Amino acid sequence: MATLYVGNLPWSTKAEDLASAFEQYGEVLSSRVITDRETGRSRGFGFVEVNDTDADKMIAALNGTELGGRVITVNEAKSREAGQV
Repeated sequence: MATLYVGNLPWSTKAEDLASAFEQYGEVLSSRVITDRETGRSRGFGFVEVNDTDADKMIAALNGTELGGRVITVNEAKSREAGQV
């Protein structure tokens, strides 16, 4: 399983929107849009979990494309180092 980072999302993007954009290129295991704890508003990025075999194809197909009027960034998520907030 691979986790893809998706940045520069429109504020209105929901997890379902993210999943449907990626499903055209392979199997989506899960998707989530990160929200602010206090306001509940989107923070403008999210993560999509996909099969390892589909990850590179999805990055190539979607990085730099438009979603909801904004050009998104898609790349493999980097794991958070201990102590990082």
